[in-house]
Amino acid sequence: MAAHRRPRQRSLGGGGTARTAFTIALAGAASATGFDGTGVAAPELTPAQVKAKVDKLYQEAEVATEKYNGAKEKATKAAGRYDTLQDEAARRTERLNSERDALGSLATAQYRDGSVDPSLELMFSSDPDQYLDGAAFAERVGDRQASTVSRVRSQLREIEQLRGAAHVELASLKARQADLKRHKKAVTGKLGEARQLLSRLSEADRARIGADDPDTARASRSGSEPRGAGAGSATAAPNSRAAAAISYAYEKLGSPYVWGATGPDAFDCSGLTQAAYRAAGISLPRTTYAQINAGRHVSRSELLPGDLVFFYSGISHVGLYVGNGQMIHAPSPSAPVRVAPIDEMPFAGATRVA
Repeated sequence: MAAHRRPRQRSLGGGGTARTAFTIALAGAASATGFDGTGVAAPELTPAQVKAKVDKLYQEAEVATEKYNGAKEKATKAAGRYDTLQDEAARRTERLNSERDALGSLATAQYRDGSVDPSLELMFSSDPDQYLDGAAFAERVGDRQASTVSRVRSQLREIEQLRGAAHVELASLKARQADLKRHKKAVTGKLGEARQLLSRLSEADRARIGADDPDTARASRSGSEPRGAGAGSATAAPNSRAAAAISYAYEKLGSPYVWGATGPDAFDCSGLTQAAYRAAGISLPRTTYAQINAGRHVSRSELLPGDLVFFYSGISHVGLYVGNGQMIHAPSPSAPVRVAPIDEMPFAGATRVA
């Protein structure tokens, strides 16, 4: 018979080395994650890192800004259509009331004679349209009365159609207003985050990375840009309208960037190009997405002063080309309208509108 041995009991101290290592590692992790109550501060960003983050936030904000601009344009059009429909319905209702007043006068006269024509019971019906649909109606009225009542019936139906269309436009308007609210929240969130990052830098560091204080970005109109450049570029423009747009843009150098603004004292990127060509007698759409299709597409090698130049894969930024590889654009809340090389952003295309 085999002997039974009692299993060896593990020493409580066994594996002490491994447990000690685990304990030390856990303590280190706790210290790094703040479990011990002290925490470790996040490393400070360098000015270059801040600039990279801010540039990305501004680009994302500009995407949201262009969506906001598009939603605002659609909301404005929807509001206009709604008001037009409401006005037309009011005019039709006024004409309808005149017709019904005429029928009412005839009904009153017949009532006094004791012979109210069934057709004129229209005036006393709580639902005139339903009454008018009676199968025998047309057979019981005179020609003159039938013509008047026919007009009333037609007007009732037209007014109902107008009210239905107005209801659709009102629903569209509310949807656009919801879009506006959503895009505005996105823009203000991105810009607020960028402002907070920049506020951590000294004034010297902000100047070094080319970002003025976002709350006080105001460049002098008589600043570093050569005043002769506007006249020279405008003269070299291919036609008078392109020259007028360029001259307008030069006059706006130093104007602050304000998202959603179209001038005359502040602009976002597409607001500046729209205002410049408005001054030249050309109407451009509001957004970068629409402006790129507002004229003839040209290659980078074909650029002429006055062409619109677009940037980023999402076509979220636009500037006005002024020649020699330069453009005038409204860059961001931390940089006012200025002359800049078109190479400073990823080129996406160009359009000639004049």
